[in-house]
Amino acid sequence: MERSRLVFSGSGGQGVITAAIILAKAAVIYEGKNAIQSQSYGAAARGGATRSDVIISESDIFFPKVNQPNILVTLTQEAYNKFSGIIRPGGLLLVDGKYVKPQKKVDAKHISLPLYDTVMKEIGKPIVFNICMLGALIGLSELLEPESIIRVLETTIPEDFMEMNKKALDLGLAMGTENRV
Repeated sequence: MERSRLVFSGSGGQGVITAAIILAKAAVIYEGKNAIQSQSYGAAARGGATRSDVIISESDIFFPKVNQPNILVTLTQEAYNKFSGIIRPGGLLLVDGKYVKPQKKVDAKHISLPLYDTVMKEIGKPIVFNICMLGALIGLSELLEPESIIRVLETTIPEDFMEMNKKALDLGLAMGTENRV
């Protein structure tokens, strides 16, 4: 991997920005890569549109904004409608099948997974939806080692929540690996 440009998009409160921060930290701290993460919020911190850009590279990064991501994650229909047109041709588009119904032709490998439904069925708490999504992304793209994500989680979240987060990551990894590009 020379350079990966990612856009995570969804609604405030889904943990999209938190997932992007975890990914960038894992790349820099545990895999020795260069990474940058930026974010923008909609009108409201919870419920409004959110977007987070992440660039992971083996070389220097000179511009922090992603104009044409090779990986786009959309967790709401609004985010899909707003951002699906920016994906780089041939890129990877990951959506949650519960919340996103593709409405336009996008020149990308489109993967729709039951992320939210799986989290609710297997864990019963939507708070780890974003970690399941991150696991699916890692499983699909092999962008980083899953262990790097675990190590960031161990330094980020309370110990009481680690088992639930690990389970969510594993659920996502399994779905991603099964649908690998």
